[in-house]
Amino acid sequence: MATDRLMRLFTDETRVRAFAAVALGAETSEEVARAAGLSAKEAALALLKLREQGVVTSGDGAELRVAHEVFREAARVERTEPASEDPASEDPGSRDERTLRTFVREGRLVRLPAQWTRKKLVLRYIAEQTFEPGVEYPERAVDEKLRGWCEEGDVDHVTLRRHLVDLRHLHRSEGIYRRAA
Repeated sequence: MATDRLMRLFTDETRVRAFAAVALGAETSEEVARAAGLSAKEAALALLKLREQGVVTSGDGAELRVAHEVFREAARVERTEPASEDPASEDPGSRDERTLRTFVREGRLVRLPAQWTRKKLVLRYIAEQTFEPGVEYPERAVDEKLRGWCEEGDVDHVTLRRHLVDLRHLHRSEGIYRRAA
């Protein structure tokens, strides 16, 4: 996540308070509301936005936790990448590569981007890396291949498969999937 997007995320006081509550140990929406002095609705909306942006995730038992890796990645990118005066002048290829490095690491999907154009890019990349054009795959094989992308990530293989079908990276017919040529 770009540092400026991260900063914009925290311009809303309710999101800051909800995030602080999670950072201090609140594990449920109710605990966040109580600790941050927010209504249940305010806490739920703030947590929704924080989850969408990937800075708060759910652990194994569905407890809330801060996604420290997002902040480490933002700091690393900020340190290693020269600041561009004009983002429009940046090479689109390098932008795509940076997006892929942020969301895909070591053949694993870290999380899906919240921004629609980035999400489409990441899903197209996964489809191209995983499925040969024109080859038919039974659902079991598709699930097996997508599980590899989802290990230790926030997205499950069923959600990933649904996104790939919805965006027409995979075509489904009678339990058989194929990637268009």
